[in-house]
Amino acid sequence: MRIRQSDVPHVYTDGEHLYTVNSVPGLAVYGERLVRQGDAEYRQWDPRRSKLAAFLKRGAAIFPFGRGTDVLYLGAAQGTTVSHLADICLEGMIYAVEISRRAFQKLLDLSERRQNLMPILADAGKPETYERLVAPADVMYQDVAQRDQVEIFRKNLKFLRPGGAGILMVKARSADVTAAPKAVYASVRRKLASSGLDVVQVVELEPYQRDHACVLVEKA
Repeated sequence: MRIRQSDVPHVYTDGEHLYTVNSVPGLAVYGERLVRQGDAEYRQWDPRRSKLAAFLKRGAAIFPFGRGTDVLYLGAAQGTTVSHLADICLEGMIYAVEISRRAFQKLLDLSERRQNLMPILADAGKPETYERLVAPADVMYQDVAQRDQVEIFRKNLKFLRPGGAGILMVKARSADVTAAPKAVYASVRRKLASSGLDVVQVVELEPYQRDHACVLVEKA
């Protein structure tokens, strides 16, 4: 089936799967399918491997990423989602914070061919250790599976520009293994609202990601 522009800017679809235009043609990052069509090569974006793709499949109210978007990405891991954002934010910069040295090596490898990606080896819970490396961001994206994930998000809000968007991927079992996921999501929503953020949307990511929800906020 022919790949075409989806309803989401900079994201493409064949009616079933999502794609981004590959900024490094010929190179797959995590074994994803590459499709050549016309003058472009597309990378299939797997919602079972990327929570942001799952959010899109579940109906994102806002997709705050564009060609010139600057992104602070907390918990970048080996760069699955980061790589798709690098395809989209070609004229912006993605500051990718990761604490694991093993995963960080993968980020370094990605950055060798992507000038808009800056890997930072650091603990997202200690933003003071990388504040001199990070410029103000249009979007802050966090995927950190820790009990204090909301507090980590709050600590990093100083990097988010006024009017910017925040995306918090909440892992319910990391926050509280005994609580029902819906109760965890409601608690996260209350905490973020009490921080002065406008909570735009809370979306559970089933069936693509179990016991996960995406919380989309805007900073006043």
